[in-house]
Amino acid sequence: MTDLGHAPAGRRTGRHGVLTLPNAISAARLLLVPVFAVLLLRGEDGWALVVLAVAGASDWLDGVLARALDQRSRLGELLDPSADRLFILVTLIGLAARGAIPGWLLVAVVGRDLLLAGVLLVLVRRGVGPLPVHFVGKTGTFALLYAFPLLLLAQSEGVLGDVAGVAGWAFAWWGMGLYWLAAGIYLRQAWRELARRRGSRR
Repeated sequence: MTDLGHAPAGRRTGRHGVLTLPNAISAARLLLVPVFAVLLLRGEDGWALVVLAVAGASDWLDGVLARALDQRSRLGELLDPSADRLFILVTLIGLAARGAIPGWLLVAVVGRDLLLAGVLLVLVRRGVGPLPVHFVGKTGTFALLYAFPLLLLAQSEGVLGDVAGVAGWAFAWWGMGLYWLAAGIYLRQAWRELARRRGSRR
């Protein structure tokens, strides 16, 4: 994660500001969240899967463009994971409401995010900015984003539904493990950063 306040001149994003193509794609993905929620509530699973596929493709595309065009920004670093979290939350709530997933899975994901949100508040109050996103957390998020469309597809009957169910739960278990592993890494980083700040003030 680039520290924009201390980035070399060739890597600053001030020339582009926040109006960059990657940021526009991330913002569009955020706007797709309520569309997906409505489709899910109406039981229009086919269109909901299409929206998820478009959102997943845009998640990959905005990262590629940000690196290729050198348009990485702090706003983009906030928009990207926010859209991912919202898609995960909405999908979890929809699947739990249908009885497609157990309630503990919803609690495990939401509880983890609430825990890290609390840690982030502590860091901000101590004058520490958000810590860099670890690749383990990003991998876990991708696994969950693959899992939930498959679990949604598993609601259909026949061989397709059965195969999707097995694959979906495989991704869900793998994603949950990485998700919580990343939480542990983040907590350790936060503890070390706070300890370093306390030590530097003495």
